[in-house]
Amino acid sequence: MRSAIKATEAARLIPDGARLMIGGFLAVGTPERVIDALVARGARGLTVIANDTARPGTGIGKLIDAGCVARVVASHIGTNPATQRKMLEGEIEVELVPQGTLAERIRAGGAGLGGVLTPTGVGTVVAEGKRVIELNGREYLLEPPLRADFALIRAHEADYFFNLTYRLAAANFNPVMALAAECVIAEPDEIVPLGAIPPDAVRTSGALVHHLVERRH
Repeated sequence: MRSAIKATEAARLIPDGARLMIGGFLAVGTPERVIDALVARGARGLTVIANDTARPGTGIGKLIDAGCVARVVASHIGTNPATQRKMLEGEIEVELVPQGTLAERIRAGGAGLGGVLTPTGVGTVVAEGKRVIELNGREYLLEPPLRADFALIRAHEADYFFNLTYRLAAANFNPVMALAAECVIAEPDEIVPLGAIPPDAVRTSGALVHHLVERRH
């Protein structure tokens, strides 16, 4: 069911233990209001699939600081010492995935593909426990697709059909994550009238978006 909701309502829709895809590079393109609402709700046991965990007190870093996250699948955690500490202390499980592989695994999940063949990581610790396939004389890792229960994405504009645009670097993981989750919650900077967004400017079709987070009043 499609609806416009408050950030607090979005947080209530997300149960403890859910798998979340969250867009953003170091919080650029990350839905801050939904994250704040999850922290306020006291969410627990979340799996976060994202490029990174930002920094303490910023973006996904707020979820880490508040103890909301049990598992992280990301391309790096080097900018967040809190994530590193919790990983070393066994409080958070971390799966590090090369950035391109992470994007393609999410894309595969959205496209209904069985996985991704990539040469990245062959012959390294990344390959441990993974299937290696030889094709045309070259070895590839078979990486499984990624899907989530919810995609939390940040948009620049949304119209009343829930079509979305992104601004600059916010068009990072957000569009592909919108394809790879059972429920998509979008937090736009602005909600504009129908027709204000040219059709060729739409980056995520409203058909993919289940809930739109209302603007602050």
